[in-house]
Amino acid sequence: MNIFSFSPFGYEGAMVNVEVDLRRGIPSVDVVGLADGAVKESRERMRAAIRNCGFEFPQDRVLISLSPADVKKEGAGFDLAIALAVLAAKNSFDGGEDCLVMGELDLSGNIRPVRGINAAVSTAKEQGIKWCIIPSENEREALNCGLGVCAVENLSKAFECLASAVKGEKPYSEAGASDAFAHETEEVCFAPLDPSMDFSSVKNQGKLVRALQIAAAGGHNLIAYGPPGCGKTLSIQRIPSILPCLSLEESRTVTRIYSLAGLIPPGGEPIKARPFRAPHQSATLEGMAGGGNQCRPGEVSLAHNGVLFLDEAAEFRTNVLQSLRIPLELGSITLSRAGRHTVFPARFQLFMAANPCPCGNYGSENRICVCSPHAVETYWKKLSGPLLDRIDIRVPLLDSYSENSQDKYEYYNNVSSAKLRPSIALAVHMQRRRQGKNNASLTPEEISTKIVLEEDAESTFEELIVSSNFSGRAEHSILKLSRTIADLEGCEKVSSNHIAEAYEFRKNEGGLEICF
Repeated sequence: MNIFSFSPFGYEGAMVNVEVDLRRGIPSVDVVGLADGAVKESRERMRAAIRNCGFEFPQDRVLISLSPADVKKEGAGFDLAIALAVLAAKNSFDGGEDCLVMGELDLSGNIRPVRGINAAVSTAKEQGIKWCIIPSENEREALNCGLGVCAVENLSKAFECLASAVKGEKPYSEAGASDAFAHETEEVCFAPLDPSMDFSSVKNQGKLVRALQIAAAGGHNLIAYGPPGCGKTLSIQRIPSILPCLSLEESRTVTRIYSLAGLIPPGGEPIKARPFRAPHQSATLEGMAGGGNQCRPGEVSLAHNGVLFLDEAAEFRTNVLQSLRIPLELGSITLSRAGRHTVFPARFQLFMAANPCPCGNYGSENRICVCSPHAVETYWKKLSGPLLDRIDIRVPLLDSYSENSQDKYEYYNNVSSAKLRPSIALAVHMQRRRQGKNNASLTPEEISTKIVLEEDAESTFEELIVSSNFSGRAEHSILKLSRTIADLEGCEKVSSNHIAEAYEFRKNEGGLEICF
């Protein structure tokens, strides 16, 4: 039997084999294998826990090896594995299946929960390990990974599980090896509706609500800009109420990221609701992209398969905003630290809200802007052209509520989230059936095959492109937006009306052309 633990680093992490050798000599405990301070301190915690649980600590020279030796080991999650490896060596255990062991010991022998259990169990399963011993408080987090789970409260029970496995028994529950998502269907589901987050509280901003519906259905990026108090933040904060729940594969990835970050919700249930991250304007580059000694995920990865909302976007640091360009394009971010690198998933929807100028009154009919042209230009220079070119939907908002309501979007002025959900569910179902991903993720090659235009739509699209100075990415954005609008109506082909509405959301308008 080999006892393994897990060293979290980045998204992948590494399995660590814990070996113990007992030899004659002055009693001591040595730990080798690039262990950090927390791992080396486990010698004393482990020694006290073993004695306080009624076991006899070996009166020998104890050598503990953590391999591979060139991978740095950090954290207190190795405590339980080291203690069981020492007891197994003292009792000359031989035989039994390899197992994963994680947990932090206190001096009484009780086991405390640790972060990264989901990632550890998933990695162990990939390497052929069939069962694990983990803290009881992490049980729900591990049950969803398809591995046999033996959840224990203290070192004594953990030793009993190990001893049973050596005898050929199965101390873990077979039910733990089942998948919590085995019953999943293709039905598009939504989280329970929170009345405080319902779109019915958004008044007289029908066009923005319609834009958010399209964004939620197709996974598109969006920016809303207008004077303070016009409803930008209020509306975007309600987007979780119309986002479909994560699929099986999406949930596994998101749950792994949150496990590594130590952000699994109480109870350890897999994450099914799409993440909605709204970092403060003071966020650093490391906080946004990720990093640190263990390459922990940043906001772009915590928003994977969900939404990253930047309120007052122009107030963020320039280098932080520019760091979003590669994840938006590739759907992942590569972090390098101390000669090691890791790749985190980072496929998110970027939602931004911004004022038209530092004082917020530029372009308003009833307010006076006190900003100089240079101040307005400097304000918007933080949002570079390449970044804005990746935003599919641009919605200018006015401070005149009456003007906002006198258009074809009047239906959306006071619409509830419950009324928006059915068409979004239809659109998501059509996309999953047609291409297995949302429309915003279509590549240029897939656009030509997955987006079929009617004859009048082709001529309308060509006319609009000729009259506009659009980039190639902008042209693709219009096509993808029109495909989503058609999906919302259940249409197999894109019509000229769909193209026209997509063009309206992509173009720059509202007297704020300086912003782009």
